[in-house]
Amino acid sequence: MTGFNQFANLLSPLTPIANNELQEKLKCKTFDKGDYLLKSGQVCRYVFFIDNGLAKTSFENGSKEFIMRFFPENTMFTVLDSYFMQSPSTYDVLALEKTTVTLIAKRDLDQLCQRHHCIEKFLRTLVSSASMNMMNRISEMLEEDGIRRYNRFLTEQGELLKRISLGDLASYMGITQVSLSRIRAKI
Repeated sequence: MTGFNQFANLLSPLTPIANNELQEKLKCKTFDKGDYLLKSGQVCRYVFFIDNGLAKTSFENGSKEFIMRFFPENTMFTVLDSYFMQSPSTYDVLALEKTTVTLIAKRDLDQLCQRHHCIEKFLRTLVSSASMNMMNRISEMLEEDGIRRYNRFLTEQGELLKRISLGDLASYMGITQVSLSRIRAKI
């Protein structure tokens, strides 16, 4: 069983038949560091599972990049609005390291959802979790100062500090690198 299947089973136990049919539809793809899993303007047609490596979701506003999330190993994601509306994404998904993903196409997952309630439940649970994560992320950006955001990052994702640049960390926190340096000096 792949990591994708194991993750899906954590969200909703799948029947053996559903597991097998899901496994048949999964594809594996490797991206080099700096490759786009999804580029702004493209339609997101997949749900991704990071087998190994690291990716980030970001968007640009003028000349400034805003990083929404980092996706390390054993993380499943999609760009929700683009995926469900089949509209061009406003986000980039970029490999920060050589990254191997397992993915499933929307049309295949839609067909599996129609045939298997347990897969439909898995997708619904995944979307609910992603929505709650995004609400928490927005709340964090609006309600917390830089020091609290940095401490939260250390607590929740501190293992990523050795794998991301300080520029990316500052962008994720919504502050400048100078402000990040000041925060780090205080702690």
